Amino acid sequence: MSGYLARPKLIDKAPAVLVIHENRGLNAYVKDVTRRLATEGFVAMAPDLLSPLGGTPQDADKARDMIGQLDADKTVNNLIAGMSYLMAYRYSSAKVGAVGFCWGGGMINRLAIKAPDLKAGVAFYGPTPDPALVGTVKSPLLLHYAGLDQRINAGIPAYDEALKKAGVEHQIFVYEGVNHAFHNDTSAERYNKEAADLAWKRTVEFLKAKLA
Repeated sequence: MSGYLARPKLIDKAPAVLVIHENRGLNAYVKDVTRRLATEGFVAMAPDLLSPLGGTPQDADKARDMIGQLDADKTVNNLIAGMSYLMAYRYSSAKVGAVGFCWGGGMINRLAIKAPDLKAGVAFYGPTPDPALVGTVKSPLLLHYAGLDQRINAGIPAYDEALKKAGVEHQIFVYEGVNHAFHNDTSAERYNKEAADLAWKRTVEFLKAKLA
């Protein structure tokens, strides 16, 4: 696995965050998000989850097609390996959270089910998992959704109910009037600055609180 890592300057130890990319792979937007987290005081790493297939290509459509070829369980195992790397990293406090977008948001939900060491998970408009599986979730979750994203949002009620029954600490925010991928500022047709800024502020505050 290859990836992109950013960390604050002049630190001893800092909490770590795994950044999980959209279905377009490890691109400039995801690298920028990783750097943003470093400026907030986190060691941040975005693994290229297309590494098993040769890495993220320049062609975004090709990357999307390649994402569909990945085995979900193996991908989660690769993310757990990324967590282990961050826990042992010399500048890390060993407390690891994760944030994911779109396809990566769905992987956050899967990772929370499989990784008891995850200290905090933030999913941006991620596909919801099988509600029957969330009983193993240990980490607090912050879940952002786009109001116009009907396909993804259809899974919210059952996911919310399952998390409540399992006693999982979680917050759900639905940003009205915005599209899926509203945080991606490289997409003029989908980006919404007001919603993106608010969701990011909530994300940073959540991660700082849970990884302290």
